[in-house]
Amino acid sequence: MIQIDDKIVSADIFSKRFVCNLAVCKGDCCVEGESGAPLEDDETKIIEDIYPIVKPYLADKAIAEIEKQGTWVIDSDGDKVTPIINGKECVYTYFDEDGICKCAIDKAHQEGKIDFKKPVSCHLYPIRISKYPDFEALNYHTWPICAPARELGGQLGVPVYKFLKEPIIRRYGQAFYDEMEDVEKTLIDQGMI
Repeated sequence: MIQIDDKIVSADIFSKRFVCNLAVCKGDCCVEGESGAPLEDDETKIIEDIYPIVKPYLADKAIAEIEKQGTWVIDSDGDKVTPIINGKECVYTYFDEDGICKCAIDKAHQEGKIDFKKPVSCHLYPIRISKYPDFEALNYHTWPICAPARELGGQLGVPVYKFLKEPIIRRYGQAFYDEMEDVEKTLIDQGMI
């Protein structure tokens, strides 16, 4: 573990390799799992506000689920998350012409209809954040469905944190990311990665 400011960062984020390979995994991270995407407190309000704009991108079954459960829910662990359909895909997903599961919120953002890109937990994956009273821990989450991403990341030599540059800067700022680059150089110099 490495401390950067008041964050504790797993060394795996520097040593492990990862690049999403949607052509192979088909976006299964938006379909598999026991609950929806974790949401920050402020994101629940944002999702409520943008829902009317995102709604046209959603399947009828997703709209029905949102109208039944709401734009966000509290899961069995007591966390705020996106609703899911029949224990499977997130309500904010859609499937493209190649059968790849993608984020409707992100699509609306790409088309300039909303400022919000997607929940930060989705954007940061495979980094998972655990919050404690005095610090946050950034951990690398390994999930079997992401084996193609680990394989591609290994082929390309891309560390997890470099693949996630944009969401890390979105969440923690440029200075934090720059510090991560310095940490990686130190770890390499010390032969730790």
